[in-house]
Amino acid sequence: MKRVLLKLSGEALAGDKKTGFDEATVMEVARQVRILTEDGIQVGVVIGGGNFWRGRTSETIDRPKADQIGMLATVMNCIYASEIFRYVGIQTKIMTPFACSTFTELFSKDAAVEALEAGKVVFFAGGTGHPYFSTDMGVALRAVEMEADIILAAKAVDGVYDSDPKVNPDAKKFDTLPMKEVVEKQLGVMDLAAAVLCMENKMPMKIFALQEKDSIVNAVKGTAGGTVITVE
Repeated sequence: MKRVLLKLSGEALAGDKKTGFDEATVMEVARQVRILTEDGIQVGVVIGGGNFWRGRTSETIDRPKADQIGMLATVMNCIYASEIFRYVGIQTKIMTPFACSTFTELFSKDAAVEALEAGKVVFFAGGTGHPYFSTDMGVALRAVEMEADIILAAKAVDGVYDSDPKVNPDAKKFDTLPMKEVVEKQLGVMDLAAAVLCMENKMPMKIFALQEKDSIVNAVKGTAGGTVITVE
């Protein structure tokens, strides 16, 4: 692989605390990403905002405003993670689809590609910049725009199952799963609109457990467990 887009959930940054930041967790992510960049792999990062805010759980706030709060949560997460990455020796750039004063740079594909090719890790914060789109769509959109080889989705679960493994101890994990099936059966692997975008643009995805040792590095090497969502 030459270029990958890493998707981290906001909850992943929080570790066992479930909210805010867990520095040891983010430091471990940074350590693994540094291994990738030293091997010449270009890395873009999208982080969710669930460790601070989930707008869909609010019944009193206007949906667009709730989504805007979520976008800002992802910006905070990217600023924090970027500084941890810098601490371990990685050059970074944070880009958003809307102006954030001097905190970030306005997204431009040309500038993002230039940074990636220079060995910098580029954080794509702020989602799509529009309400009604989750970070799933932000991931899919940036992966397609950046012509990434694959989306690496680091989650709390180690792949896609035919039923909830927390409820059903006999749940079967899929090693591979066609994106077409994800769309047709609406399996909930990601937002339907994002899955359609990936399917139409042949953008594969690997879903794996972040907490497993060297999971990000192993996902790139193809030695990690998890589920590969194919697009052929």
